Amino acid sequence: MQNKFTTSLSLLLIAIVFFALVLINNQVLSPFRLDLTENQVYSLSGGSKQVLAEIDEPINLYFFFSDKSSKNMTSLRNYANRVESLLSEYQTMAKGKLTLQVIDPQPFSEQEDQANQYGLTGATIGAAGEAIYMGLAATNAIGEHKVIAFFDPKQESFLEYEISKLIHQLSSTKIPKVSLLTDLNIAGGQNPMTGQMDPAWTFYTQLQQLNDVELVGSDSTSLPTDTDLLVIVHPQGISESLLYAIDQYALKGGKLLVFVDPHNESDQMAMMAGSMGPNSSSLDPLFAAWGIEFDSKQVLLDAMAGLDIRTQAGGVTRHFGFIGLGAEQLDREDITTSNLEVINGASFGTFNKKSDIKTQWLPLMTSTINADLIDVSTYAMTRDPDELAKKFQSKNKEFVLAGRLIGKAKSAFEQAPEGQDASTFTASTDALNLIVVGDTDLLADRFWVQQANFFGQMVFTPFANNGDFVTNAVENLSGSEALISIRSRGTFARPFIKVDELTVAAEKKFREQELILQQQLDDTEQQLMQLQTQQEDEAGLVISAEQQQTIDNFMQKKIEIRKALREVRHQLDKDIEQLGNWIKLINIAAAPFILVMLLILFSALLRTRSTAEQREVTKGGE
Repeated sequence: MQNKFTTSLSLLLIAIVFFALVLINNQVLSPFRLDLTENQVYSLSGGSKQVLAEIDEPINLYFFFSDKSSKNMTSLRNYANRVESLLSEYQTMAKGKLTLQVIDPQPFSEQEDQANQYGLTGATIGAAGEAIYMGLAATNAIGEHKVIAFFDPKQESFLEYEISKLIHQLSSTKIPKVSLLTDLNIAGGQNPMTGQMDPAWTFYTQLQQLNDVELVGSDSTSLPTDTDLLVIVHPQGISESLLYAIDQYALKGGKLLVFVDPHNESDQMAMMAGSMGPNSSSLDPLFAAWGIEFDSKQVLLDAMAGLDIRTQAGGVTRHFGFIGLGAEQLDREDITTSNLEVINGASFGTFNKKSDIKTQWLPLMTSTINADLIDVSTYAMTRDPDELAKKFQSKNKEFVLAGRLIGKAKSAFEQAPEGQDASTFTASTDALNLIVVGDTDLLADRFWVQQANFFGQMVFTPFANNGDFVTNAVENLSGSEALISIRSRGTFARPFIKVDELTVAAEKKFREQELILQQQLDDTEQQLMQLQTQQEDEAGLVISAEQQQTIDNFMQKKIEIRKALREVRHQLDKDIEQLGNWIKLINIAAAPFILVMLLILFSALLRTRSTAEQREVTKGGE
């Protein structure tokens, strides 16, 4: 009786300890997590934590996911769990500044109406054609809202960036100030060649919709003091004082987006002046100090990426200098180019990183391997695309056409120029941050957007992603330092490497045998066909017993070979199935068995201790 009581007491104590540990885990240890994934995909980066620390007022997050309508969509549900887990991590790290609600917008429900009101996208991928929602809406204390219309699993590496950007936009309501330094007529006005009024370039109109844009001419001597981002387009004839202002702006933490060009083909003022030579631009003194070189003396020709254009004779020919960069030539790991498909431009220049500089250089756009360089003067004088094609000789290498430069850099000036305040001079920095592009024509409407008059209104229809690239770059560079520091992360879906290795090994092991059997089957079928054909030709004659036996033997051999082939193909999956069974055994049986054994061991220790105490009491009583 005493042993039964002791056993029951031990089991009760084990249950109490178990529930106590669960309670401690949920209430005390929930903020602490151990992320053992390779790329720390379930943890927030330092930049995201800083974005959360800068929240002044509470933000509400509403994660809409069609849980009931996506019952059989395993991969989508796995990714939804990934998103929800990351959002929960944001809520935990925000320490009460974020409130997360998970909503299932079932068809024809108020929740679905709410998702539509926020502007979320319902993808029609359900079995019955119903809309599947997997998006995020967020609101701040003053009623502003931002959304991620749909979480695309293909963009998983930028999941953290997109969520942090949304939170940052709601916590910081300041409109970015963008200073645009250029002498090109991008703001529109009278066309000097036609005398008519031209509209503003579309990229400039887009910038004005999201930012406070101020135009700055090359005759200026300084930059606006409240500039969040400096965009430089086709810089020519810049004075030393303005060059110094740009240099110091960059070294003091300012961000730059720079477009230079060995030959601009969209400058109407230069065309009106009758210039037949190169119309180039660069920032060589600053580039040299910051660790890169821009080749403004040569133009890229690309036979593979060249665009087809219409000739004056009405035909169509490929222009090796007019380039259409596809997804393969755009960096899929950078937020500015990851979701783009086509970038069109003309007369690109190329960049190289200097070998003696420690600044980090990240190429964003590259040519194809079938590319060449041609002297810019020759290019400018050659109007016939076919003549350019004749001069083309592939270098069999890729050239960098745009890139991101970050990290350490020194000033292009040894000291402040005369007339400048020497006390504010900055000689170096550890936080240089700029994007450079070796073409300015890609900003012109003719390379990426069509205009059409629709009932008295001008409608713009893009056919390339040039405008998206500018928007992404400006959005990224004008954000906070914390937001810019967030890079693409890994994905939580990992390939079954061991399974892949077994598949390759199995295929290698059995493929030769399969080929031998298949060859035997082909030979047997051919011989059988010949015998049957001979039998048909000699229909009037009697088939001997030996001939009939030969035919029967071939038929039997064909059946045996086909059976052997089925066995070989079955063997291809045998090792993989065995591995799967072992994994199931470990997950279903081994892990629980180990836990039970630990509990039994713990119970045995308690029982041993209790028995020892009873013996001590008994001895003391005697």
